[in-house]
Amino acid sequence: MSRKYKFHNPDGVYFVSFAVYKWVDVFTRNDYKNLMVESLRYCQQNKGLELFAWCIMTNHVHLIVRAKDGFILSDTLRDLKKFTSKSILKAIGENAFESRKEWLLEQFKTSEGFCFWGTDNHPIELWSNSVIDQKIDYIHQNPVAEGLVFKAEDYVYSSAIDYAGETGLLEVIVVK
Repeated sequence: MSRKYKFHNPDGVYFVSFAVYKWVDVFTRNDYKNLMVESLRYCQQNKGLELFAWCIMTNHVHLIVRAKDGFILSDTLRDLKKFTSKSILKAIGENAFESRKEWLLEQFKTSEGFCFWGTDNHPIELWSNSVIDQKIDYIHQNPVAEGLVFKAEDYVYSSAIDYAGETGLLEVIVVK
């Protein structure tokens, strides 16, 4: 059974994590991470998504987000997940270089069809600057903790570079 996002404060800033179904390592390929980045950018430009921090790991995504006035964050994230689910599954199926194609697609099969994202979502409203700082640090240190990079700002698929004073892949509201 799916659990809906619980966004009680429409003006709130939220830490959100969502994992790939069965925690399958899909985002080991840049093609799939780039689809996620493009989808986040679309939501920023067209669906009122404001990003404060983000990171795409091999099997999950972390965001610190808020909705602009006139937009509903839960609707935006629902649409993001729905679109990326379809587009990434399609990309896997059409990727001539995907050595794990059959295995990956089999992992996402359910009795109802295909499922890319897991059903659990974990929105946490961030109520203070110290909590926001803690979550930003957690997000940015994730690739370091996984051994993907030595320094957080070296991980391309994250907002850590923005917090180091450079420009990353997505527009980010840097909190200092």
